[in-house]
Amino acid sequence: MDIKEKALQKHYEWGGKLEVISRAPIETREDLSLAYTPGVAQPCLEIAKDPELSYKLTRRSNLVAVITDGTAVLGLGDIGGLAGMPVMEGKCCLFKEFGGVDAFPLCIKSKDPDEIVRTIELISDSFGGINLEDISAPRCFEIEAKLKERLDIPVFHDDQHGTAIVVGAAMINAIKLAGKKLSDITVVINGAGSAGIAIGKFLLKLGVGDLLMVDLCGILNRDEQYTNPAHAEMAKLTNKRNIKGDLAEALKGADAFVGVSKPNLVTPEMIQSMAEKPVLFPMANPEPEITYDLAKQSGAYIVGTGRSDYPNQINNVLVFPGVFKGALRVRAKAITEEMKLAAAYAIAGLVTDDKLSVDYIIPSALDKSVANAVADAVAEEWLKSGNK
Repeated sequence: MDIKEKALQKHYEWGGKLEVISRAPIETREDLSLAYTPGVAQPCLEIAKDPELSYKLTRRSNLVAVITDGTAVLGLGDIGGLAGMPVMEGKCCLFKEFGGVDAFPLCIKSKDPDEIVRTIELISDSFGGINLEDISAPRCFEIEAKLKERLDIPVFHDDQHGTAIVVGAAMINAIKLAGKKLSDITVVINGAGSAGIAIGKFLLKLGVGDLLMVDLCGILNRDEQYTNPAHAEMAKLTNKRNIKGDLAEALKGADAFVGVSKPNLVTPEMIQSMAEKPVLFPMANPEPEITYDLAKQSGAYIVGTGRSDYPNQINNVLVFPGVFKGALRVRAKAITEEMKLAAAYAIAGLVTDDKLSVDYIIPSALDKSVANAVADAVAEEWLKSGNK
């Protein structure tokens, strides 16, 4: 069987990847009275007097909701929340296995941004954090922004910010290994959806010299009128030379490429037109914009993909378990830009100079020590910024 057939078989066997396990033993009458009635009334009354005690008297302090509307599920498109449930369950498994964070999948049967926001707002008291997942652009920007305004718990759209942080970490080390400075390089991003735009904004915060964003309409530039507000915003923030054209034009002389688009869009000739020691992160899944082998044969210095069967897997699992673990630890009310930067540098820093190589610019996705390093950095940044 191939991996798809085997995965389907295992899902039939598992009947779901999650289960609820009681932390309270119930073997005796006293056990029952302590966990339930009449004893449970006392913590209820304490929370009624002081809602903050919900973090001490319930599991809220370590519980994240993983929420989707199913409109952009893992490259499968708009398949609906119900069909996206296996992905949400899988995400919850990763939260627990890598970060020790409890997570619960919630699939919302609506595509209306206001309805989704209101639904999440109404249930938010049950959770310590909200992880948005697989929500299509540009709706995802609106949903996240409104939730951040209304909720006093962290809201994190992983497709945007988790991807941006892990790409940033990989870029920090790749550019260092290439003997260049972030402030001197030009990066080209192909795909101006939620992930691409988040990556672009994050790389600018990291201090990259120039950024070109390419979408179906070509290179975003200041002379075009864009109906997509996110594209209009990025056109103002990027492309210092106001270059126009397609991906091939954008890559001429560029130092790095990040792909969050479609397979087989990058050619050997495009790589050969790039600057010395080009860095390529073709991350379309399951088939990248150019294969690892072809990219290396074409002169790429460093190649990182989203796949586990090649070196330098750029995977969000390095990010979200630790980000939420750290945020929950200090009861952060948001995930700030500074916390995201701290997470990226924490991940990059785990690859020490003596181990850094073209095939090892980022820790393994299976390295469970990463979550603790990220959690420490995120928690420290929240407290350092005076947020308590």
